[in-house]
Amino acid sequence: MRRWNTFVVACIALPASAVAQDTTATRPSLAPRPLIQATLSLQEAIDQARASSPAYRQVLNDEGPANWAVRNAWSSLFLPSLSVSGGMSYTGTGESRFGGGLTNRSPAFASSNYFMGLRYSLTGRTVTGPGLEKANARAVQADINNADVALVGNITDQYLVVLQATAQVDVVRQQVERNQVFLDLAQARFQLGQATLLDVRQAEATKAQSESSLIVAEQNENAAKLELFRQMGIRPPIAIQNIGMRTTFEVTEPTFALTSLLDLAERDNPTLNAFRAREDAAAWNTKAAKSDYLPSITANAQWTGFTQQFTDENQLLSANLFGSQSAQSGCVDQNAINRGAISPLPEANCDASNFGLTSDLSQLTDSRQQSILDQNNVFPLAFTSSPFRASLTVSLPIFTGFGRTLGVARAEAAQQDADEQVRATSLQLEAVVTERYLALDGAFRAVAIQELSRQAAREQLRLAQDRYRLGSGNATELSDAQNAVATGEGNYVNAVYAYHRALTALEFAVGRPLR
Repeated sequence: MRRWNTFVVACIALPASAVAQDTTATRPSLAPRPLIQATLSLQEAIDQARASSPAYRQVLNDEGPANWAVRNAWSSLFLPSLSVSGGMSYTGTGESRFGGGLTNRSPAFASSNYFMGLRYSLTGRTVTGPGLEKANARAVQADINNADVALVGNITDQYLVVLQATAQVDVVRQQVERNQVFLDLAQARFQLGQATLLDVRQAEATKAQSESSLIVAEQNENAAKLELFRQMGIRPPIAIQNIGMRTTFEVTEPTFALTSLLDLAERDNPTLNAFRAREDAAAWNTKAAKSDYLPSITANAQWTGFTQQFTDENQLLSANLFGSQSAQSGCVDQNAINRGAISPLPEANCDASNFGLTSDLSQLTDSRQQSILDQNNVFPLAFTSSPFRASLTVSLPIFTGFGRTLGVARAEAAQQDADEQVRATSLQLEAVVTERYLALDGAFRAVAIQELSRQAAREQLRLAQDRYRLGSGNATELSDAQNAVATGEGNYVNAVYAYHRALTALEFAVGRPLR
């Protein structure tokens, strides 16, 4: 939008010039055109459409994902994937019930964990991925080029429609001026008694009809301008009546050789090139489908760790006290068994200090209690690492229910369809270029014919005006001559812009400018 605003500021108050293509000589206007405050060139319209056209921008939006798909394919081929996770949890005090009425009371505790893993997978799809995605990216770029050429063609065609509508307004406006002259002459002759009141009324009716036609022509011009701005993707910055077109076009005899145009179209036509890019992508997709028959290799590496901290320290110490007491008691019992054996066995040292107990076995020693509390103080980041784990797997599917065969068959069918689409488009393009080449030649010859017709109508009007002034002609003859001029001028304008639009259509078919 900034570009368009700059354009408007630069063009405000510029002197406007008529943009009609060589219609009739300039005459004083009885109904002045609206003041042109800004003018728009064809290149400015194209640049603005590239920046703002919604349809064109939608096609451009496909470029980013296509480029990232290429990067993703390369990274999948050479780089492993890395995943990291971590979490925390809390479990409250509760009882677990087992069969036979047994219960187990569990203390409350908080825990945390982490996971870090590397994974690398090499398959046929991974190997063919970069080639496939690059082909898809080229296809997207071809679609963008196709959309750009179509945008230029549509904007140019609509710009010509506006110029044609503007020229038709000038033709009708000149008819209004001629009819005003006719009315003035009829009234003057009536006052001198050289004409009847019927001549005056006929002149008034003719002028009113031309003024009505002028209103319709101006509406058509405004509608054409509004459509141009819609295709550009913006709203008119000022009143549409105050915007004029600055670029003009000349009619020149086409000197193109049909064979050269056909060669250019076969090389540069964006639609054909887009289908060729899709054909290449389809060929890569077939390679990717066939690669499913190759073995796949997967490598994994994992690092994990955890913490678990009891939240009730008294309960933790009580549990350890009970465990130490049980262990010390078990040691004494085992020594008694060892002494009573036929062949006495060595006895263990069952002193209370070896089990972290005081001499009366009723308390844990202070050092033992502190050691237990220090070991429990691990939440949330004093992780205990699990052993490192790595694996390597080679897989070769033997039978998949004809799934791979089906995938290859579909990919080959899509590739064949793409091949046929390219061939069909090439045949159609040859016919279209030939047709538009002949149409351009016919349009150029029609301009020359309409020019002769226009000059004859002008001469007829001059003679009819002279006869009417001298009294040897009548109002009907003069009115018919004026209508013939208006028709001739209008037909000439239509022929001129039919030529320009035919040339634009040929340029679109070829895929490059020809002017």
